[in-house]
Amino acid sequence: MPVSTSTPSSPLPDSTDPEEAPAAPAAPTAQAEPAEEAARTANTADPGPAEATGEAGEAAGDAVEPAGDADVAAGDAGEAAVEISGDAAEAVGEAAAETAGDAAEPAEDDAAEGATDAAGGAGVVAEARWWRWRSRHPRAARVVWWTVTVLAFGLVLGALLLPNRIAGLEVNRFTRLPGEAIIGAALLLALPRRPRTVVAALGGVLLGALTVLNVLDMEFTEYLGRDFDLVLDWGLLDDAQSYVADSMGRATAVGAAVGLVLLVVLLSALMALAAVRISDLMARDTRRATRATLIAATAWVTCSVVGLQIAGMPVASHRSADTLVKKARQVRQTIKDEATFGKEVRHDTFGATPADQLVPDLRGKDMIFTFIESYGRSAIEDPVMAPGVDKTLGASTQALAKAGFHAKSGWLTSATYGGSSWLGHSTTLSGLWVDNQQRYRSVMASDHLSLTKAFRKTGAWDTVGVMPGIQKGWPEAKYYGLDKVYNAFEMGYQGPKFSWSTMPDQYALEAFQRLEHGRTDRDKPLMSEIILTSSHQPWAPIPKMVDWDSLGDGSVFEGIEKDGKKASDVIADGTASKEEYGKSIQYSVTALTQWLERYGTDDTVLVVLGDHQPIARVSGDNASRDVPISLVAKDPKVLDKIAGWNWTDGLKPAHNAPVWKMSAFRDKFLTAYGSTPHPTG
Repeated sequence: MPVSTSTPSSPLPDSTDPEEAPAAPAAPTAQAEPAEEAARTANTADPGPAEATGEAGEAAGDAVEPAGDADVAAGDAGEAAVEISGDAAEAVGEAAAETAGDAAEPAEDDAAEGATDAAGGAGVVAEARWWRWRSRHPRAARVVWWTVTVLAFGLVLGALLLPNRIAGLEVNRFTRLPGEAIIGAALLLALPRRPRTVVAALGGVLLGALTVLNVLDMEFTEYLGRDFDLVLDWGLLDDAQSYVADSMGRATAVGAAVGLVLLVVLLSALMALAAVRISDLMARDTRRATRATLIAATAWVTCSVVGLQIAGMPVASHRSADTLVKKARQVRQTIKDEATFGKEVRHDTFGATPADQLVPDLRGKDMIFTFIESYGRSAIEDPVMAPGVDKTLGASTQALAKAGFHAKSGWLTSATYGGSSWLGHSTTLSGLWVDNQQRYRSVMASDHLSLTKAFRKTGAWDTVGVMPGIQKGWPEAKYYGLDKVYNAFEMGYQGPKFSWSTMPDQYALEAFQRLEHGRTDRDKPLMSEIILTSSHQPWAPIPKMVDWDSLGDGSVFEGIEKDGKKASDVIADGTASKEEYGKSIQYSVTALTQWLERYGTDDTVLVVLGDHQPIARVSGDNASRDVPISLVAKDPKVLDKIAGWNWTDGLKPAHNAPVWKMSAFRDKFLTAYGSTPHPTG
């Protein structure tokens, strides 16, 4: 069998478990000599620890080569010793082990001395100490050997079989035979020692990376309803850290980021060490390893052909290969999509429409487009959230009717899910399907007409944005055609943050009234885009409505925030998340409709919609991407223009109300209010 020249090899026959090797009698007979040799090497080297330190360096090889040759002889002696049985063999074996331990130490010390200059003194001294410990504690060494070996196999097989969905973490996913392991074993058996070690280590690092990708897929599916995009989604990790910092504090965010980086590095290192250990174990007995690989390959092919399953899962697995192929296709598709979408951006049905032919039927109206964060179909139809939300929608519809407002509602299918709200905003207002960051950047850099910019293009409206979630520069204002944007720091708020949300929706709406909508010196009507953020996850703590006249600078919310639930109490609890999410939607709807009752005029027209569904933990597995949309006005002529849309009366759309793609809304809205198409591109 192959023998390493840098450390002693196992004295046991390669087919023998270290626990099962009997000791040899110490009687002064010819049979005692092979027994003593077997006992000596049994106490100085087990397969596992030898492999863990056996390739300490090529330079140290010459110093310990005699020990390696002795081990070969010891291995043969061990085979003879196994045949000796009985109580006498066991008793004398202990004496032989003690003698072997004492005799082994000088040889090991000499080997360590020779290796010090070539491979570094500290490492070799540590190795020598390890060998001495093994010689004194053979049973503990065997336990360590088996533990490390089992963990190595478990890590590698687990990485090869790990699913990329949280729901897939079931026992039957890990009772399969991975074809990639068989191919990897065959490759390693065909390589010499040094290339074998390098390939095994690189393979382990690749398995670590694959594990990270599977975990990212799990989390992205849980939060955004899709897999992680290798090309586009790295930037979202920074957004995720910002979200954690805003929700749970900067210290938590920094600690989590550092911990994740260290975990990824540790995982890759452990995978590499595990793969190297397994490859070296196979190299000890290439004949047996080759036979086992052939048997496994035959079993895999047989199971694949006959379709053998365990608990509903095929035994023959190629899960990791499928993942790599899928990711490669995703990368190609992402690159190809950039060119394809560029053509869509250049084509614009209303791109060349003259200013006087854009939304002529809304001239003189104060137009407000409002997005409610995470306001999705589940809020209205899920049995946990729906009772409270539907009650609020019904009460708000009645209150608006008393104030002279009426509403019609339908559904839009959002381009995003669980997060990335800006994709929903841009899809609605651009009329393009913006479902990833690459498309978003393309649209923002284009001249494609946004719905809000159409109002500015006419010259008949002042345009303003109210963005309490914006806390840094926002160049997108140019694309949306907004003359003025109020960010989180420009509305005079001095109260507490509510987790991620910088201020309660009620305060943001009151600031909008004070700063823009309530101005009496305006000579044009106002077109506004407002983003309400109080229903942003983690939905704790949630603001409560206060008297409008007592809002002041927002300090009134101090006690409400202090008495509210903590994000950590809600964020990982599915039922609690649903309940608090429903309450946050009720709050946002109430704040908006009360503002409209209080400050709306005969010329106010409101379009309010959700940007996307909440995360899967709240909306449920396989939930739709639909969000409600409502148009509210006092002027009956405004609602008459959309009578052909067949939307439901009131703020709550019927279950079977029309469903459009979110990207269809811009053109339908412009057409309904008299805009004339003049295409470009």
